[in-house]
Amino acid sequence: MNPTSLRGLPSLLLLLLAGTANAAGHYYEVTYPPSTKSGELAVGVTYTVWLPDGVNRLHGVIVHQHGCGTGACKGGETAAYDLHWQALAAKWDCALLGPSYHQEEKQECRLWCDPGRGSRQAFLNGLHDLAQQSKHPELEQVPWCLWGHSGGGFWASLMQTLDPERIVAIWFRSGTAYATWEKGEIPKPEIPAAAYDIPMMANPGAKENGDARFKGAWDGTLAMFKAYRAKGAPIGFAPDPRTAHECGDSRYLAIPFFDACLAQRLPEQGSTDPKLKPVAKSRAWLADVLGNDPKPTTTYQGKPEDAVWLPDERVAKAWAEYVKTGEVADATPPPAPFGVKVSPAGEQGVAITWDTSADFESGLRAFVVLRDERELAQVPEKPLGRFGLPLFQGMSYHDTPEAPVPLLRLIDKTAKAGENHEYRVIAVNGAGLKSQPSAGVKLP
Repeated sequence: MNPTSLRGLPSLLLLLLAGTANAAGHYYEVTYPPSTKSGELAVGVTYTVWLPDGVNRLHGVIVHQHGCGTGACKGGETAAYDLHWQALAAKWDCALLGPSYHQEEKQECRLWCDPGRGSRQAFLNGLHDLAQQSKHPELEQVPWCLWGHSGGGFWASLMQTLDPERIVAIWFRSGTAYATWEKGEIPKPEIPAAAYDIPMMANPGAKENGDARFKGAWDGTLAMFKAYRAKGAPIGFAPDPRTAHECGDSRYLAIPFFDACLAQRLPEQGSTDPKLKPVAKSRAWLADVLGNDPKPTTTYQGKPEDAVWLPDERVAKAWAEYVKTGEVADATPPPAPFGVKVSPAGEQGVAITWDTSADFESGLRAFVVLRDERELAQVPEKPLGRFGLPLFQGMSYHDTPEAPVPLLRLIDKTAKAGENHEYRVIAVNGAGLKSQPSAGVKLP
């Protein structure tokens, strides 16, 4: 379908409202104030979790942990509202958890990014309380995928020494604590054997290499990769050629990486054994560090203990593209929006709302609203892309949606009294490909 555009008509006046995203699911939140007791978390924290609709039992929690500083903490407030990360969580019947620490200006980051200083226990308390709120008691028992940016990567690298049996996989975006503990700046943790079984990906920005401020992120993640790989750990190294410390378009590799790890490691449905399965060694691919030509383990010619580890062929091909261009291509259209509703909006006109599932490969750039098979408007008219692809939920420096998160809603102020138009909605993914139109809906 190639709808004719109605945009540009002199009488057209459309109002796009901003607010919480309207994707199918439920949100729950718990906040803890700072504690003055020794060993407890000295900064406040809010945990927001999204649970997909229709899930009887959750199978995991995907934790999207922001970095250090007040800006990063603010960015973390919207992590659970991210439609693209929600698509990953929904695929595996997982919760999506976005912590937001209340770190004040110039306050020490390690008050929270060192889990031994109270943030691990606060995290466990949050899972307990959110399990009670959501009536999903399994929430405090299921395993975790840990994504961490900067100080969040620092936190995740220490969590893998404390709770390795609980962790499906880890993504370190520009940060680990490895170099810090190796230098003696913090106590060196005892690394249990199970930590070397966790699939991980070190993902610094290439522009951090040699940078006066951020070179530690490059050096630290590379050092951790080399040390863990020498121990046989399934860890990869994926430098982003386009970025420094900002997250860029790293999600287009992080999401398929977690997808592959969840597929390999979650217990089979109905299994009585709750333990995570080991990664499938027969499916792994290997590549040279700073190369972009991965091979199956059976044909790789270099030393495996020095090579980048990748969980399967699909991720290997995405990795090869990402480390070369900073992008991962998508040739498939997104799913069509659903649950379209039309209702009177008083003197404003007609309100059109819809639900959606994000395109798994490239997220969502925009929505095209049709009126009587002709294009009425694109929402948003100009998608934001300050730190990566232009998207419906414009991405922040921290790989979280820019606030305010837009509503899946449009008000057509050109609809006149007595008219009853039919509306449809088309999704546009991050690659610019369009879905089929939704089912048509009129005013009841």
